[in-house]
Amino acid sequence: MATALSEEELDNEDYYSLLNVRREASSEELKAAYRRLCMLYHPDKHRDPELKSQAERLFNLVHQAYEVLSDPQTRAIYDIYGKRGLEMEGWEVVERRRTPAEIREEFERLQREREERRLQQRTNPKGTISVGVDATDLFDRYDEEYEDVSGSGFPQIEINKMHISQSIELEFGAGDLQGPLFGLKLFRNLTPRCFVTTNCALQFSSRGIRPGLTTVLARNLDKNTVGYLQWRWGIQSAMNTSIVRDTKTSHFTVALQLGIPHSFALISYQHKFQDDDQTRVKGSLKAGFFGTVVEYGAERKISRHSVLGAAVSVGVPQGVSLKVKLNRASQTYFFPIHLTDQLLPSAVFYATVGPLVVYFAMHRLIIKPYLRAQKEKELEKQRESTATDILQKKQEAEAAVRLMQESVRRIIEAEESRMGLIIVNAWYGKFVNDKSKKSEKVKVIDVTVPLQCLVKDSKLILTEASKAGLPGFYDPCVGEEKNLKVLYQFRGVLHQVMVLDSEALRIPKQSHRIDTDG
Repeated sequence: MATALSEEELDNEDYYSLLNVRREASSEELKAAYRRLCMLYHPDKHRDPELKSQAERLFNLVHQAYEVLSDPQTRAIYDIYGKRGLEMEGWEVVERRRTPAEIREEFERLQREREERRLQQRTNPKGTISVGVDATDLFDRYDEEYEDVSGSGFPQIEINKMHISQSIELEFGAGDLQGPLFGLKLFRNLTPRCFVTTNCALQFSSRGIRPGLTTVLARNLDKNTVGYLQWRWGIQSAMNTSIVRDTKTSHFTVALQLGIPHSFALISYQHKFQDDDQTRVKGSLKAGFFGTVVEYGAERKISRHSVLGAAVSVGVPQGVSLKVKLNRASQTYFFPIHLTDQLLPSAVFYATVGPLVVYFAMHRLIIKPYLRAQKEKELEKQRESTATDILQKKQEAEAAVRLMQESVRRIIEAEESRMGLIIVNAWYGKFVNDKSKKSEKVKVIDVTVPLQCLVKDSKLILTEASKAGLPGFYDPCVGEEKNLKVLYQFRGVLHQVMVLDSEALRIPKQSHRIDTDG
């Protein structure tokens, strides 16, 4: 599957990949890798003017990479900001005099501030459209009352309420039966770990103007846990306290509310799957003076800016409801569908299975083909915009291969004398193994020489980084998944292995041996 590339991935040289060292490499490892490449690319080793010019350019690139990574300050800056961070004029972001630890601390602080701004979204308009649907006639139908009424054979599904709201720092809502709503939101950090939000609202109705005030005090208890204390004054006054723990794989909430007319206790859990679609499943139990409600559901990312979710609510005396929600950028579309006032197994079954069938049908027939077409368009644009850059990297890789020829000849002679490691063939790029993708073109380059050049003492070690940055390599298929396939000989026996682009590789290995028995 094609994956989008950021400009930084295309513009920045991967210095770690160029030197073929780990991101945690010690100064000794960096120095050894640097010396090895200097011996290979030193301009004085080449008499041909063209090869000498190419060697000089590659030698300077290796020297630049070593200079950056061998200095603790510039290495810390590069690790955080990339090559562009080193080229900033004036250093508005961070001072050069700071230690690596201080630079990292500053970067984490900036990340927290960006996260706070993202969560607050005080200057971004947010909108909500809620459309309530009454579908109780599907399950709570009284047929005997409509036997003589024409058209009574079809269930009556109605829209019983609608609400539209839009807010920046001021909030306006309309369409609800209670009348229009005007609100003002305020936010303030009290301490680095504590903040408060206040929402003042005026509800206009036939009974007059109803003021309301909601204040929330929050405190970070630890890195992933926040405690909230909320007060709400108005027609429905209440006090609510909750603890929310949000991690990479889960979201857990415990809440208790005392108020008029509702008091309740709530516990909910959400599991986050680590997949490309950001799938989440959730369940909650809510019990109070109004009864008990069990809710379960799931949500999934269906495009870059859209998330679709559905939940089934089963409770006493509320009955069964299906809630469908679509988040599109900063807009939310909410459709609560009330199915029955009773606890009917048939309603629970159809509310659970129905959305799943519809989603998978739409995903297969509409969403997936549309996203595939969109990715292909984006990929084509990236190829066009980076064609010059890729061509230059290809020329540099070909030049590097020419410079390696003499060194590779000596390495092969030494390895053959000890029955060591010989790279027979190596390819890098996009391989098509799935029979269903026969129409797709194989896009690979021969990297036999560059890999043999990296062999030392009958061993080849590649770190966890994109292979496109290695000397003699380039990206033959921008934005697409790539693999490295190696056929090698060790102690006179053939071996073969294929790894992902960013996967580490250590050869030789017994598990790579090609079984020739039978």
